[in-house]
Order: sequence, then structure tokens, then C-alpha cells
Amino acid sequence: MGWGIRGRLLHASCLLWLTLLVMGPAMGAGAADERVLVLGDSLSAAYNMPTESGWVAQLSERLGPEGRVINAAISGETTAGARARLPAALERHEPSIVIIALGGNDGLRGISPVAMRDNLLAMIERSRAAGARVLLAGVRLPANYGTAFIERFRQVYRDVAERTGVRLIPMLLDGVAEDPSLMQSDGIHPNAKAQPIILQTVWSGLAPLLESDPEGSPAD
Repeated sequence: MGWGIRGRLLHASCLLWLTLLVMGPAMGAGAADERVLVLGDSLSAAYNMPTESGWVAQLSERLGPEGRVINAAISGETTAGARARLPAALERHEPSIVIIALGGNDGLRGISPVAMRDNLLAMIERSRAAGARVLLAGVRLPANYGTAFIERFRQVYRDVAERTGVRLIPMLLDGVAEDPSLMQSDGIHPNAKAQPIILQTVWSGLAPLLESDPEGSPAD
């Protein structure tokens, strides 16, 4: 009889082990309970197209029912404007991940790259203090802004990423901005056909952050 009890205990342990083995990948997969806050401008606000066609809406579909995406992008937004809005957004939505895709309007308005850098640093610090992981996406400026200014502008993203250790997407419109067929007639905003490409670019930076720690490193 004693062996029977031990046998039953062994059987129960095996069942538990098998259950954890089967459930383990599902429990650790993807976007369970992730809340993603997108801070952006018109490139993320589905400018001149239906909202559901934009890459942010498509990201929501990709994450599925267990994830939630809050699109806080506003056309014309600057890093200073987003910095001012961020505390209330963090308090209201309690995101686990914050995507910062800003800077284009700073550059177009000739705002100092130093001010832009300080705003990005402040947003990253505030997001992390709220327990969120951060993904930073760089944007481009038109060629007529001059090589020197464009390089200073691009360097801001690299400097911020190096200083904070956040994951960086060097260019949000990678593979899009160079193709006129994927851009609207103004040459600045991507069209609806470009949105899945932008989503894939964002996903390449976002996927490693899903279920990782607030510093942006994969969880152990």
C-alpha cells in the first residue's frame, strides 16, 4: 500500500510537469496583457487615411485580444508637446511599453537638436519610472534641410539610444521613404500601402521587448 501512495504521488507529479511543459510556451508567448502606448505624430496618426489603415491599428490586430494599443499620436506633434502630455497618459493608461516615434516636426520647425534630445531623454526616463519599457523610432528629414543639419538630427537618436540603452529603430520609414509609390503626394507622409511595411519595421524592434523588464532587456 505504501508503494501505491508513492506511485500515485509520482503520477500526479508527472501530470503537473507535463501540464507546465505544455502551458509554458503559451504563458510566455507574445503580447499577453501588454499595453502599448504610441507617442507619435502624423506618421503614426494615419494621416489622410482611415484610422484602421494605419500601422498602429494594424499593430493592435497583430497583438491580438490579449494586447492593447493606445494611439496617442497627434498630427503636428513635437517632442515638447508629447513630453507635456506624457505624465497624464502614463497615469491614465498604465502602459507596459511606450513607443516614441517623434522628432520630425521638431526638425521641420528648426527646433534645436539639443532641445529635442532633452525631451526624448525626459520621456524615456518618465516612462521607465512608471514601469514601462521603451522603444525609440527615428524619423528622417527632407534632403533640402542640408547635410549638416540632417546628420545632427539623426545623431540625436543614436546618442539617446546609447545613453539610455533603449532599443532603437533608426528610421521609422525604412524601405518606404525612398519609394515614391509608397508615399503620399506631399512626399512626407506614407500612404496606405506603406503601413504594413512600417508595421514590420516597428515589430522588429518591439518583439524583443514583449514580456521583458522595464530596462528593455529580455526577461530571464
